[in-house]
Amino acid sequence: MVETAAQSIPFIRDLIGFPTVSRNPNRDLLDYVGALLKKHGVAFDVIWNEDGRKVNLWATIGPADRRGVILSGHSDVVPVDGQDWASDPFTLRQADGRLFGRGTADMKGFIGIVLGFVPEMIRRPLQAPVHLAISFDEEVGCLGVRSLVDRLAGLAVKPALCIVGEPTSMKVIIGHKGGRAYRARITGKAAHSSLVPRAVNAIDRAAELVMFLRGIGEEWAANGPFDNDFDVTHSTLSTGLISGGAAMNIVPERCDVTFEFRHLAAVDAESVIQRIQAFARDTLLPGMRKVAPETDITFEPLYEYPGLDVAPEHPAVTFVKRLVDRNDHSKVAYGTEAGLFQSRAGVASIVCGPGSIEQAHKPDEFLDLSQVEACERFVRRLLDRLEQGEPATAGM
Repeated sequence: MVETAAQSIPFIRDLIGFPTVSRNPNRDLLDYVGALLKKHGVAFDVIWNEDGRKVNLWATIGPADRRGVILSGHSDVVPVDGQDWASDPFTLRQADGRLFGRGTADMKGFIGIVLGFVPEMIRRPLQAPVHLAISFDEEVGCLGVRSLVDRLAGLAVKPALCIVGEPTSMKVIIGHKGGRAYRARITGKAAHSSLVPRAVNAIDRAAELVMFLRGIGEEWAANGPFDNDFDVTHSTLSTGLISGGAAMNIVPERCDVTFEFRHLAAVDAESVIQRIQAFARDTLLPGMRKVAPETDITFEPLYEYPGLDVAPEHPAVTFVKRLVDRNDHSKVAYGTEAGLFQSRAGVASIVCGPGSIEQAHKPDEFLDLSQVEACERFVRRLLDRLEQGEPATAGM
């Protein structure tokens, strides 16, 4: 039986050593996990993406004909480009009761802890199964897990619960916002900067669009709707990238604006983008096309993921609270794959994992060893429950 955090560290160290930034393949990491499962006689399935560079993994330990629990994590991490790290971000460093490295909190720490329990999972006489799910491209819009989730929807015996181990400081998270991102491309008309009246300045129009987007966000902050269970209680909208222009003395022909919004369940996401498109069509384009009919504004969807909203009285919430030995719950502004497991596969989903979201994506990302130990206790209690036949008998 795993007794101390020290026994999880080798697995976390190995995972951190794979530089699985979302732009890179994740095959080497999944080969490592596959080799570990094979060593212990665990069968698993892999689901490749279209170009064969990235892969999801699914494994079941215990009786597949009973309703069990998914432990889910994503293999990709965000880039370290331009960040000032005290040490190599892809080499685990242990100091001051913490594990440092890209992905320690988000979320290779959780995956490493789960992998450390595989031998115990095999030894235990589980009466309900534990399923291991490892995905790709979560950090760029929860894209990779969709093929895995769709596979689950067709299972004869569907899992009762999915626990997504994002960093929540082992708090029970029952809801998160949905999210959408778009790239708006403003195509104006170029001219020498001495001939401004004969041109359509794409950056100027982009600036008007950005201010309109800001106005929507300010409306939400002032007027709601609100959900006080969230850390940020209202929906938000943010412009993240803007790019345009060729030279100082050329009226810019093109400008791209990339923005996202994270919305509460009470907000109709489709009506939001329709409102933004209507502003471009009805307010910006008429003036642009008076000067140059060929000008245009287009919107390219980049990603979309659903929110998560689980009733506090749901048996899955009670079940996970017992695993972490606490009775509180909350909701978070960031997105996870849990909404997809729930909405597309019909599996009740909770977010709960070691580490703090405050450390995610930052230089010198770290995971406290106390969080590793807390997560180990959580997994051990889960196996106790599965050995007793829960959650099939827990009303889920």
